[in-house]
Parts: sequence; structure tokens; C-alpha cells
Amino acid sequence: MLVALLVAGHTHAQDAEALKARHAALAEQLSETPFKRPLHLESRQTADALQGDIYAVIEQPFALVSMALQGSTHWCDILILHLNVKNCRASAGPGGEVLRLHIGRKFEQALADAYLFEFTYRVVTATPEFLQVLLEARDGPLGTRSYRIALEAVALDNRRSFLHLSYSYAYGVAARMATQSYLATLGRNKVGFSIVGRTASGQPVYIEGMRGVIERNTMRYYLAIEAYLNALPEPPLTRQEKRLQLWYDAVEHYPAQLHEREREQYLTMKRKEIQRQQADAASE
Repeated sequence: MLVALLVAGHTHAQDAEALKARHAALAEQLSETPFKRPLHLESRQTADALQGDIYAVIEQPFALVSMALQGSTHWCDILILHLNVKNCRASAGPGGEVLRLHIGRKFEQALADAYLFEFTYRVVTATPEFLQVLLEARDGPLGTRSYRIALEAVALDNRRSFLHLSYSYAYGVAARMATQSYLATLGRNKVGFSIVGRTASGQPVYIEGMRGVIERNTMRYYLAIEAYLNALPEPPLTRQEKRLQLWYDAVEHYPAQLHEREREQYLTMKRKEIQRQQADAASE
């Protein structure tokens, strides 16, 4: 199944004060969160686009967050944590830095069998207390388009930062039909995070369908960013393994939405993919 990346037509904070205002407006949702971490998730679907947004407080100083989330190679280290990302290669292009991203299935797969995306990468804003990073791809498979990942971060105090990850894409008839076919078969039991009702016993009923898809993947990418940041204190030689372990632990907090593979299946697959990615980079 195609993992759609990124955002179409979203309004971003633009500066530190606007993002801090958003943090203040979400104070109740962040403190009374069902996510076992101070995190708020939103999603929306229009006739031809999907979008997911995550706002979260992370226990990391902004200086560290800003340094870590700048640089296209850092983003390859983040994105490869996702189950469906098979390879990421950063390079310089005529218009700036480019990430060549192969996205495929949730098991071991040859790159020739995965979809290739080319994302432009740029740092829109970087000040002592505000960061905005943007990744965009014009086209994808099955007529999808306008892929975009936007990350904003702001300093809250000397030990905490507030992050906003926005993820969306636009689609047409072919992609809609392919996704609906997946949701009717392999994905028929998949749900997202938004609660749309309650059962007679009071249990939550979660969003399904295409909004469920965008919510799951927005969360997977956010957790990859979180794992990357939280693994930074590790020695360089063990940092990558720590990221993998942290990402898997995090997704398993939400088994109804995110459980796909057993721990050793995930770790074995990702170790091989990272070795392939490193070999690819070394051969340049």
C-alpha cells in the first residue's frame, strides 16, 4: 500500500509567537491527552486531499532540536525508521537539496519494487527560538501530487520544545480507488486515532477510512522524529540501534492503530535497509 506523505494547502505558524499561541490554545488537549505523551492530533479530508497535523511537547531544549532537525541527511536517518520507507538518499540538486525516498510495503522489498519520491528539502526559517523545515514532492504514483512534510519547532523554556508536524497530499480517482480497495481487504480492520463515537459499553469508536490512513502515518512520522531526538544522548556507534528500539516501543503504545510486525521482524528488516542505505551512500 502506498504510504502517502505530506501536506497541501496548510497554514503554518510562520513565527515563534504564533506557534507559542497555538501551544497555549491547546493547553487542555495536551494535558488531558489519550496518547501517553503531551500530544494532540488533528486530521481532515476534502474531495481531493488528506492532511494530518500533530502538535506535541518534547522534553528537549530547542537548541538541540533545531540543530538535529536541520540537514537533509538527518532527515534520512529519521524517515528510514518508518516501516514503509525502504531507502533515503540525500543529494544536491539544481534547486537545492533533494531526498530520494523509496516507499513500499511493510516487509523486506527490493528498491525496484518500491515507489520513488523526490522531495526538495529546505530550511524556511531558523532563528534562536523558531525552526521551520519543508519537504515537498510534486508528483507521486497513481496520480497523487503535492506531497509535503512541514515541521515547525519553538522553544518553550530552557528544557522543552513545542513541535508541529504537518503531513498531507492530494489525490485523484485512481489513488482513491486503490486506497479504498486496500481498506476493504488488507486494511479492513485498520483504524485511526480520532474518536467518532462510543459503543454501548462506553468503549471508543475510532475513525476509519482514508482519514485513518493519514492519522496513522502522521503518527508514525512524528514518532520517528521523537525517537531520533531522544536517541541523541547515545554514543554515535549505538545511536541508530537506539532509534530503532525507541520507535518500535513508541508505536507499540498504540497497537490498535500501529502494530504491524513483531519486534525482531521490524529490527531485522530495518537493519538490512539501513545497511543498504549506507552502502548506497558510500558508493557515491
